[in-house]
Amino acid sequence: MNCAISGEVPEEPVVSTKSGLLFERRLIERHISDYGKCPVTGEPLTLDDVVPIKTGKVIKPKPVHTASIPGLLGTFQNEWDGLMLSNYSLEQQLHTARQELSHALYQHDSACRVIARLKKERDEARQLLAEVERHIPAATEAVTADAALSNGKRAAGDEEMVPDAKKLCPGISAEIITELTDCNAALSQKRKKRQIPETLASIDSLERFTQLSSHPLHKTNKPGICSMDILHSKDVIATGGVDTTAVIFDRPSGQILSTLAGHSKKVTSVKFVGDSDLVLTASADKTVRIWRDSGDRNYACGHTLNDHSAEVRAVTVHATNKYFVSASLDSTWCFYDLSSGLCLAKVSDDSEKVDYTAAAFHPDGLILGTGTSQSVVKIWDVKSQANVAKFDGHTGEVTSISFSENGYFLATAAEDGVRLWDLRKLRNFKSFLSADANSVEFDPSGSYLGVAASDIRVYQTASVKAEWNLIKTLPDLSGTGKATCVKFGPDAQYVAVGSMDRNLRIFGLPGDQTANADDGSAQDS
Repeated sequence: MNCAISGEVPEEPVVSTKSGLLFERRLIERHISDYGKCPVTGEPLTLDDVVPIKTGKVIKPKPVHTASIPGLLGTFQNEWDGLMLSNYSLEQQLHTARQELSHALYQHDSACRVIARLKKERDEARQLLAEVERHIPAATEAVTADAALSNGKRAAGDEEMVPDAKKLCPGISAEIITELTDCNAALSQKRKKRQIPETLASIDSLERFTQLSSHPLHKTNKPGICSMDILHSKDVIATGGVDTTAVIFDRPSGQILSTLAGHSKKVTSVKFVGDSDLVLTASADKTVRIWRDSGDRNYACGHTLNDHSAEVRAVTVHATNKYFVSASLDSTWCFYDLSSGLCLAKVSDDSEKVDYTAAAFHPDGLILGTGTSQSVVKIWDVKSQANVAKFDGHTGEVTSISFSENGYFLATAAEDGVRLWDLRKLRNFKSFLSADANSVEFDPSGSYLGVAASDIRVYQTASVKAEWNLIKTLPDLSGTGKATCVKFGPDAQYVAVGSMDRNLRIFGLPGDQTANADDGSAQDS
């Protein structure tokens, strides 16, 4: 007779008075203490219902496979194999459980972040709506005052009627944020398919660059070019001078197209707005001006913006060509609507007081980089106007910043030289020591980097770990020992340099007729 539980011959057999089944005593007693019922029939069962049976001593015969050493070894091997298979199955189950747990935790974390972001945007939208509703009458007066500008100046009566109009900032609306986001998505997708143009100047060509022409654009009594920009589609150069004017210069013909006069102090920054007929200028007189070509290259000032209380150091245009940012020594930067000249947002950093000396939009338009006189570079999220990153390490004022077209690199210039930053890991990966670096600029293809200091240096761009080779060193022929700005021409076919004399210098291949033009007419006081 075999035990109804183990199926083996019991050593201490007992029988159930209710079912008549035979059990091993230790097994049935444990089962009754745990469950209180018969393991076979499921009927209630107690220890009193189990009666022991007296039998002779049972001697279990040895299995045949354990009667020899090879048989024992085979048994051990089978047991080991079974143990290993069971262990492997448990490990697989553990790995699957860990993956499921990790995925669940990631989903939970993502959901929490999305909820937090949505709550923040909801609260900001509610606050903005409340402010707009509270200031709708003042906003109407501000736009009316902007429209009443004459020859780039506000009427005195209008300033008195709306003394707080220029301080009103309605904020960046949801529609504008959507427009910026769509522009970012389109440019990011386009960048993935970006190819270096075949017409880009080669390294061999850049090594043979020399000065082709020099153009005296600004006044002799107040020499010095502070800023420069190039409209590549028309090969037109704009320069901002110490003499309070900005000059529009046609490089192929070597002629001055227009002189923009209106600022009362030096022009610190000048920018073309896409391929349009608009030009932006910033000045030490605390203003930003928007100039429009009214015909025959006759530029007139359409708006004079007085939202800053200190010198404006930089202007930078968004990729949509509908908005721009100005940065000032008053510790703020302003986000403007280009068509109306209305300041939509005036941003300052409450955590620390810094004076902004340089500014540039990321090529995709959702990130703004700013340099400061406190040697710090700050990266901002344009949508939320939040400071999302900060780069330390420079010595002295940050004079210039430039994003590479690949979207990964940021170059900054200061008194201690040029530093290159990896925006993916937010770290400095290379530095070029150069005393008093005044300007740094990637060419539009992202293949070359220009640095203006006591001389002008052109580097070949590379990856984070590769060497950025110096291609060419161009001398500062102004005699002042200070090149203030550098820009690459279309396809890097020439390099334009501004210095602390009044001349714009063009460097290119000797004998290149497209880059070599007769000297422009001088503009003397």
